[in-house]
Amino acid sequence: MLIEHTSPQPVPAVQKDDASGASSFSDELEGWLNSEGDKTLGSLLELFGRRSFAVVFVLLLGVPALPIPTGGATHVFEVIAMLLSLELIVGREEVWLPRRWRTLELGGERQRRFLHAMLRMIRRLERVSRPRLRFLFGHRLSNVTFGVLVIGGALGAFLAPPFTGLDTLPSLGVVLLSLAVLLEDFLLVVVGLIVGATGVALEIVLGRAAVSGLGSLF
Repeated sequence: MLIEHTSPQPVPAVQKDDASGASSFSDELEGWLNSEGDKTLGSLLELFGRRSFAVVFVLLLGVPALPIPTGGATHVFEVIAMLLSLELIVGREEVWLPRRWRTLELGGERQRRFLHAMLRMIRRLERVSRPRLRFLFGHRLSNVTFGVLVIGGALGAFLAPPFTGLDTLPSLGVVLLSLAVLLEDFLLVVVGLIVGATGVALEIVLGRAAVSGLGSLF
């Protein structure tokens, strides 16, 4: 999933940092937040290049991953995440977005608060995370698998009933999975899958219980 190759083979969607002490993901994100210039989605994509898929998934699903009922207000984020996942699955090396979306401003007060909160979470994960089974990352098949899993998690969040908070765990699963790709930590992949699957299972169980309860009334 995410190593830049010098061979003529297709380049993965997210690059690895080299072994020479390159900046961590959180350092790069903080540097972008504190730098001068426009804080647009397009500038963020340019900074992270082939890692942009994972970065954008973190941003898009980070909002519904918050432990508060969203009332379906985040459905547009989940739909965009699914569309971008299709780009990853078909083999695009970098995120393509319409020009209008690329100019979306991320430097507003609310957006900056969200990004700084996300940054704190990423730093905590970086302290306990380390590269595990790195050979599983950086391949065409792993990119496809990543895209399919993101679609599954985003769809689970999209289908959650409004105002129930059931979109939280599927969204959080995608966020953790995306961070696992950025940090190249397979253990974090497993954690993300467990969290996302638990969220989807809760939706199914509670959905069946609700349908059964309604059925008993008629």
